[in-house]
Amino acid sequence: MAILRPAWVDDASPIPDPLGFGEMAVQWLRQNRHPKNRAPGSPFHLDEWQERIIRYLFGNVDPVTGRRLFNRLILQVPRGNRKTSLAAAIVLLLTFGPFKVPGTLVQSAASTRKQARECFEEVALIIGMDRRYDKIASIQDYKSRISHRKLRTRYEAISSDALSQHGSTPQAVIIDELHAWTTDKHRELYKTMASALGKLSDSLMVVLTTAGRGHECLAYEVIDYARKVQRGEIHDPHLLPVIFEVTADVDWRDETAWHAVNPGLKHGYPSLDYMRKLALKAEHSPVEREVLQQLYMNVWLGVSNAPLFDMGVYDTGSFPLDLTELEALPCFVGVDMALNGDLAAVVAAWRHGDGRITVAPWFFVPSEELRLRSQRDGVPYERWRDEGHVIVTDGPIIDHAVVESHIRELCAQFDVREIAFDPNLARVTMQRLHDDDLPVVEMRQNIMTMGVAAGTLERFVNGRLLRHGGHPVLRHHFDSVVASRNDTGLVRMHKGKKTDRIDGAVAAAMAVARAAANDDTSDYFARDDHEAEMDRLWNEAA
Repeated sequence: MAILRPAWVDDASPIPDPLGFGEMAVQWLRQNRHPKNRAPGSPFHLDEWQERIIRYLFGNVDPVTGRRLFNRLILQVPRGNRKTSLAAAIVLLLTFGPFKVPGTLVQSAASTRKQARECFEEVALIIGMDRRYDKIASIQDYKSRISHRKLRTRYEAISSDALSQHGSTPQAVIIDELHAWTTDKHRELYKTMASALGKLSDSLMVVLTTAGRGHECLAYEVIDYARKVQRGEIHDPHLLPVIFEVTADVDWRDETAWHAVNPGLKHGYPSLDYMRKLALKAEHSPVEREVLQQLYMNVWLGVSNAPLFDMGVYDTGSFPLDLTELEALPCFVGVDMALNGDLAAVVAAWRHGDGRITVAPWFFVPSEELRLRSQRDGVPYERWRDEGHVIVTDGPIIDHAVVESHIRELCAQFDVREIAFDPNLARVTMQRLHDDDLPVVEMRQNIMTMGVAAGTLERFVNGRLLRHGGHPVLRHHFDSVVASRNDTGLVRMHKGKKTDRIDGAVAAAMAVARAAANDDTSDYFARDDHEAEMDRLWNEAA
């Protein structure tokens, strides 16, 4: 159980400010007005934790050159903590305030035009309602652009899709709700923006987001890096990480945890009353519980909305995997074939003497349209290819001969007792392997067979008996499994949405179930009488 938050945000510790830039930034912001503030004079108000972020960002400078030490700020804070106000403050400082540079561009970017407009609306409201800006500011609402008339400094809000065609070189970029940047196109755009900022001195990237879902996405990678910097695991003197979050095992009813990760709660936002009502609903609604955990406690949940596996427990089973150490153990292989839509998955399972099972996967994808597949599924197939996590076969469909060759290599290296196949799409491969006396078994994808297998895999994962090498594709497939159960308690694994992939989890269930049973039956032409009888009973019941 862990709560992560930056202690300096509200511990009243001194913040370095050798040239007084942090104080200057705060004082200048206080001179602005905000129509939503009902206090006398309607001052633009930032609460203590927000002001301290401004001081930390702008006050930490090289005392000789005056250049900022931080060129990136990554802020992950739950919904309702007024990230937009902080973003507006940074925009104002860089466009009209003491840190403006003539002729430069400041951009805010979001995944959709509506989201991108939120920061623009905040800045436009502050400027439009203050007559002191009348002579120096120009607001072009239809372009979502605000300019400094004399210095030509300009700010614009733009969606990520439009930004990809923009081709500009900004001095500063504010990326809003990065968790919604889910495609490979978004990933490339993020990299392009980061490299563009490197062309200018004293540039700045600000990332603002709440927690998202899944670990195979751009936002999780960015946040995980910032998380490690904040913990001191990585040294990066140019990144200012401000990460508020709890791990999934923190009690979602614990109001102490709510206050720890919502710095605005003590100032009245988000609504504590609303969160309490949400917690009451969450007692009986998994959906409401996930809303509370993800959006108001910054818990990174799994891809699946009805998960079969506790992915936190799954992750504890990761360890450095040396396959040569497994050669003496009995090995059971599960194979889930595919042509072009899904991936073909081969998973090997080794059972240890203490009852634990170690698994290792291999995935196969066709080479054609790999980028389009990445964009469709929202996962980085090209990066996985480059890192050796997927095997690419030539052509528009998966070459089953490549899969078969790999299975033969496993049989040559390990003590393979069974090779379990879903016979769909695999009859030819099964026959060829069987003809060479390799231990092929048929494992049909009906509820009685796979329901038992899925339940077995669930027990091994959630019971901390499954070990693996932390393979990212296998983790993503486990994380994408949606579970349903029939009246008998049998589990069905299926996708949450069409573009999800669970082939690795299916193959793992086959391999683990056979390893757990440690059944030496090897002839798929002679199906187990017990299995046939169970199928008959199930069909009669149906």
